[in-house]
Amino acid sequence: MKNTRMFRIPLLILIIISAGCAGAQHPGNASLDIKIGQMIMIGYPGTNLDPKDPVIDEIREGSVGGIILFEKNIADSNSVANLTSLTQSLQNLAKIPLFMAIDQEGGKVNRLKTKYGFPVSVTAAYLGEIDNEDSTRYYASTTATALQSTGFNVNFAPVLDLASNPENPVIVKYGRSYGADPKLVTKHARIMIEEHRKQNIITVGKHFPGHGSSASDTHFGVADVTNSWHDMELLPYRQLAKNDFLPGVMSAHIVNSNLDSAGLPGTLSREILQGILREQIGFEGVIFSDDMQMHAITEHYGLEKAIELGINAGLDVIIFSNNIQNSKERTVAVVHDLIKSMVDDGRIPISRIDESYARILHLKAQYLNDKD
Repeated sequence: MKNTRMFRIPLLILIIISAGCAGAQHPGNASLDIKIGQMIMIGYPGTNLDPKDPVIDEIREGSVGGIILFEKNIADSNSVANLTSLTQSLQNLAKIPLFMAIDQEGGKVNRLKTKYGFPVSVTAAYLGEIDNEDSTRYYASTTATALQSTGFNVNFAPVLDLASNPENPVIVKYGRSYGADPKLVTKHARIMIEEHRKQNIITVGKHFPGHGSSASDTHFGVADVTNSWHDMELLPYRQLAKNDFLPGVMSAHIVNSNLDSAGLPGTLSREILQGILREQIGFEGVIFSDDMQMHAITEHYGLEKAIELGINAGLDVIIFSNNIQNSKERTVAVVHDLIKSMVDDGRIPISRIDESYARILHLKAQYLNDKD
């Protein structure tokens, strides 16, 4: 099924990107405002296009590069058509195609429910338990087709966390992991990624460097896995990255003092994102933050400090969903202005912005251009 709009990324940018993201210090002729905008993903509040919402002009101006939608964005009636209209209307505003993202893991983490007219989904835990490749492929294909036909191009899945702690309150409790065996997780995650790739849907493996051994939920506070985490939790990332099946990775807000000497959460840790994910594992794709409004971040780091640490650690896209209970709403304007001011005063090197911008455009060129 084709997209309703053909997107073209300037040839000059593609040529520069193809030469290698790591060394791209000045990709294209884009302004700093555009480059920063591509690094911001924001939640949208409504079920239809509201001309009065400032996000509309911010998309047109290039101040935001991605939108994440949730169940609240689905109208009760004629849901599929209304949601498709919303995603296409937002996408049509953008000069550079938007990341149009959703968390559609299946099972409990399932925004596109059957009551809205979407297909049935199952948990990763169920698929790992029956360990039937055809079943995993069927559900992955069904999900990817639904996403593509509704206008999404990013799925924050598969979960690569290992179900290593049976009492885990956020991964294991909701059946979000394929299992405790890294080989099993890698096998089923790869099938899921393959089926999404067929529909030009970007998959984002999560939550790096591993959330499965935690005893608490980072939505509500700090999760320290220093004494429970095991390096086998990296194996799915290593294997998938090695075989070019990992276009995107989402960071975890977990603390592991054995991996970060300062005790910073993974999302804000250069030792984890650059040292382990980039240098040890060799991941070259786009790093997305987990939601920066989760309490593991907001209760311990101010907005400005979290952004500074996260971008310098290696985040390419920072997410503010405006969907976390008891969390202060964040706007594109506030986030964009903070990043720009930190670049201007040298706290964030321009090279860090350029690296992320190049990776983002490279990924968009791979997946979001019309192939015909």
